[in-house]
Amino acid sequence: MRVALGAGMLLMVLVACQPTVYLMPTPVALSAGAVDPFAADSESKKDTRVPVLYATNRVPVGAPEGRVYTIFADDAVHLGIAHLRIGEEGFDWRQLRAISTGETVDRRPPLILDGLEEWAVVQKSDMKEVLSADARRFFDGVNQALSESQDKDLMVYVHGANAGIYRASAQAAQYRHFTGHNSVVLVFAWPSAESFLKYGTDVKHAAETVPIFAQFIEQLALHTNARSINILAYSAGSQVTSPALAQLRDSAGDEPVETVRRRLRLGEVYFAAPDANFQGFVSDLKRYVELSQNVTLAANLNDDVLAIAQMHHGVSRAGRPDLEELTEEETEWLLQASKDPRFDVIFVDPATIPDLGKGSHGFWYENPWVSTDVLIQFLAHARPAERGLVENEGEQGGRYWTFPPDYDTRIVELLRAAREDQ
Repeated sequence: MRVALGAGMLLMVLVACQPTVYLMPTPVALSAGAVDPFAADSESKKDTRVPVLYATNRVPVGAPEGRVYTIFADDAVHLGIAHLRIGEEGFDWRQLRAISTGETVDRRPPLILDGLEEWAVVQKSDMKEVLSADARRFFDGVNQALSESQDKDLMVYVHGANAGIYRASAQAAQYRHFTGHNSVVLVFAWPSAESFLKYGTDVKHAAETVPIFAQFIEQLALHTNARSINILAYSAGSQVTSPALAQLRDSAGDEPVETVRRRLRLGEVYFAAPDANFQGFVSDLKRYVELSQNVTLAANLNDDVLAIAQMHHGVSRAGRPDLEELTEEETEWLLQASKDPRFDVIFVDPATIPDLGKGSHGFWYENPWVSTDVLIQFLAHARPAERGLVENEGEQGGRYWTFPPDYDTRIVELLRAAREDQ
């Protein structure tokens, strides 16, 4: 009892130290009435609670039913459920649905983490071995959730730097909420030091997490029935995700690409404002781009956070790239890859997107246009032109996509036409 109480108090202290996450602005497709993901919700889904699955390689504290995870790296992966809800006590489903389908209001409800429930621990050395009973129970739970979900894909969210379990799971829960609770979402919470002043520690821990994350993706492919495993890597989450995917390709050796693709079942891999060394990112991308259904790089070339990260590293970031850092061969490969259906570059331009700050780093959830595009891509596996984006050609011949000034009306027309065709 004392251990559980102590863990609970520690949880409150840790969460209190992190900035509150408020429900992101309603995606424009929902506020314009083009889609209503909540229309067919059963009574059981009419709830302000939005649980998400989690996996973390952080050292734990406390009892399994009330876990707290530190900023220190562990060799094991801890699997469980993060219990989140939207709004304070007294905030009900009727209010939440109105906010989630209407225009953005001045005050958004906060996301609250009620607790973490750990189901299983998988040691690094056991990741490819026979699962324990607890681990089997976790993956069986994932499969049960997938069987009950309209969306048969599994979404894996990999957070950025300066993020604790609360912030990471809250961002993942926001995505799940705006799918109408119809997607199964898992947050991979690597051990961020949770402070801008300890960014160097985050870089170190991200690098140490790469082999663990790679093995975990293999586990998801082996032990779940997910139609596709989608990955949304935000900011420094790309320092975990991109090299891990390259490692998966390298570890397959001479295994044919098509065989590896079928085995891993990677769907959409989306890098939002990736904080990864640009040249290293391109080197990794060359090795795994053919493994997934599509790789997307979404970038704001005026990103303030990545400008600071560039000063720390001394080289440009993938989300704010400098082509002059590449060799002639690397540049040519990247330009040609941008024309391939498996790789899309999206320039998120504040000059044409309303209410997007010039230096925005969190655009994937901060802006209603961008969040709409993210949702449609993952839920429908739709390509940029099908989502209303406009194709452009760069000075050196590469292809990139942008949001047109009339995107809000264009996407509504596309979605309504798609609905009529069904």
